[in-house]
Amino acid sequence: MTALLHLDASARRNSVSRLLGIAFADTWKAEHPEGRYIHRDLAADPIPFIDEGWTELCDRVLAHGSTNLDRLPELVNSPAQQRAWEIVEPLLAEVLAADVILIGTPMYNYSIPAALKAWLDQITFPRMSLAPRRFVVVTARGGAYSPGAPKAMYDYQERYLRDFFAGHFAVDDTVFANAELANARHDPALLHLRDKHDVSFAAALDTARRLAKES
Repeated sequence: MTALLHLDASARRNSVSRLLGIAFADTWKAEHPEGRYIHRDLAADPIPFIDEGWTELCDRVLAHGSTNLDRLPELVNSPAQQRAWEIVEPLLAEVLAADVILIGTPMYNYSIPAALKAWLDQITFPRMSLAPRRFVVVTARGGAYSPGAPKAMYDYQERYLRDFFAGHFAVDDTVFANAELANARHDPALLHLRDKHDVSFAAALDTARRLAKES
């Protein structure tokens, strides 16, 4: 049975990135009526930041060189490490059970929200390959950061996620659907760009649905 893990990171309940994620998820579920769908809202139910117990457990995992999740509980040797493992284990289990990981995220201050970074930090051990799982990222950006745009050099959202999944999990086919100029929905000074945002949003919706059919 194929499975989709869907993560949302936007602090807005009706955000552009959430709408893109819904478009992908609804299309994917229609294509896979027997598939398993898991949704985790990282903004409404935040993942704790890593703490010293996490670092201690990470050090033990690295020292033992273990990538077998079934054996990791054997490495826990303190209450702090046990608390860390109780956070990490279900997050890793969700990732490993999924064939497709869908991430809906806005760009905050040129990068990703802290809620998403907390999730990423928690799942960084043990180091393992997640190929051939596919990561799909649907994003909202307040401005324009596509190639050729004046602020393209400040896109630390797509660049970071693409590099992270490739460098840490050996996933080379992370794909993106980006809706730009989303601040035109809220900032009166950007109202003149609303038409351009609408075009970008419509294109991102089409891309999200196409990617869902391919995943």
